[in-house]
Amino acid sequence: MISTSALELRAGARLLVSGVNVRINHGDRIGFVGRNGAGKSTLAKVLAGETLPAGGAVQRTGKIGYLPQDPRTGEDQGTVIERILSARDLDQIAARMTQVEEEMATTEGAALEKAMERYTRVDAEFQAAGGYAATAEAEAIATSLGVSEAVFGNQLDTLSGGQRRRIELARILFSGAETLLLDEPTNHLDADSIIWLRNYLSTYSGGLVIISHDVNLIEQVVNKVFYIDGNRNVIDVYNLGWKQYLLQREQDEHRRKKERANAEKKAEILQKQGEKMRAKASKATAAQGMLRRAEKLRSSLDDVRVKDKVAKLRFPTPAPCGKTPLSGEELSKNYGSLEIFTDVSCVIDKGSRVVILGLNGAGKTTLLKILANQLESDTGRVEHGHGLKLGYYAQEHEMLDFERTILENMMSSKDDLREPEARNVLGSFLFVGDDVHKPVKVLSGGERTRLALAVLVVSAANVLLLDEPTNNLDPASRAEILGALSEYQGSVIMVSHDEGAVQALKPERVILLPDGDEDLWKDEYFDLVSID
Repeated sequence: MISTSALELRAGARLLVSGVNVRINHGDRIGFVGRNGAGKSTLAKVLAGETLPAGGAVQRTGKIGYLPQDPRTGEDQGTVIERILSARDLDQIAARMTQVEEEMATTEGAALEKAMERYTRVDAEFQAAGGYAATAEAEAIATSLGVSEAVFGNQLDTLSGGQRRRIELARILFSGAETLLLDEPTNHLDADSIIWLRNYLSTYSGGLVIISHDVNLIEQVVNKVFYIDGNRNVIDVYNLGWKQYLLQREQDEHRRKKERANAEKKAEILQKQGEKMRAKASKATAAQGMLRRAEKLRSSLDDVRVKDKVAKLRFPTPAPCGKTPLSGEELSKNYGSLEIFTDVSCVIDKGSRVVILGLNGAGKTTLLKILANQLESDTGRVEHGHGLKLGYYAQEHEMLDFERTILENMMSSKDDLREPEARNVLGSFLFVGDDVHKPVKVLSGGERTRLALAVLVVSAANVLLLDEPTNNLDPASRAEILGALSEYQGSVIMVSHDEGAVQALKPERVILLPDGDEDLWKDEYFDLVSID
């Protein structure tokens, strides 16, 4: 269980919410909703104990499982199954069992007897902690989330970002936590895994908080909605399911508007009468009373929700370039003994649109990084044609400097960029005023996405390498980026699980990994986008 009292959250100097008094009990399945930057992820971090609030207090009881939005989470050491088992400390016991088994295989006499006795004790400890049944449960959860059995024994540092994200989610679900805080849990999941997760969470008996822009997940799972209003700086609590919440929210807004209109009318009459009476000394006291009543009327009402602003997302006007600005020949990549892909070649012509498809771990992000000169290929080479200007959007936003401010990141993206121009572009992406001086590390995932796209805008890139560009965006911002994608005149190479993004791109060709087969785009490939 988690409860808060007079909680206050800030992003730098900006107030997010204040006076938050909420409880998350067993059986509560709560959806945090609101626009990008409203404070959903910040609230989840505070509830999980990952960061301190600006004011107020949080009380926690029981074990808490927290999946942050940032996919760069978890340990880099150990195998996949060890990482998942570590949620119940079974990895340490399993490691001791392996050590004792090795001793039993290599020792004799008294040493062997001691090893056998120690094995009996460790095995009993393993069984008491859940043993082989718990291991089977961990493997079943991981498999349901799209983690292949073939990678259970692989080292974590050899896996893709998508695979790591799935493993962290599997670990948290396996942990047995009494309260789960899941921030965008469907990122990097295929269609089958999302369906399994929906069913799993809809019957979860503990406390559950979900932050997600997947409306289908929210609709099926949640029985309460916390709307974080970034304009009013409050949290509206609805003890309702998703569809009932939408109806009630509209009714609440209609009521607020009506009440405010009536109050403003009464306050205006009182103020006018008070102004008239204030001129007469004999009626000055009564006049002051009327003016105070008018002010009280205005201040006692809830603010009417200001219409959410939408970022004017767009891609850059491409700089002139030759017929073939980018190509790769006989590219391959291995991580240790693990082969990711081999002998992949591609030719990106001016204005061409290409989608890279493949199972998780097939090397989609790796190939983009090689083409973007962020990673070196083991074999082959990447050729840059005449006039090439690359624009690379990384799904983990690693092209941004998290320690620098929004404006500093923008200014460093282009040598001759002036501050007024930078501020103008940032303003169209909803970074205005003092917001541009916030460090990137305090931004939400959606805000980082907007900043990364803003950096692309000033780049004049004629070849865009886009890795999951719609992740973490609210529906309104996602619609904007899809519109921008359809209008962009340069070349695009994209990795995405989002069918809508692929549809907006209108791809001409597809590259299938790990084999590197290239084919003309057919509508049949849409099935592979979500299965991927």
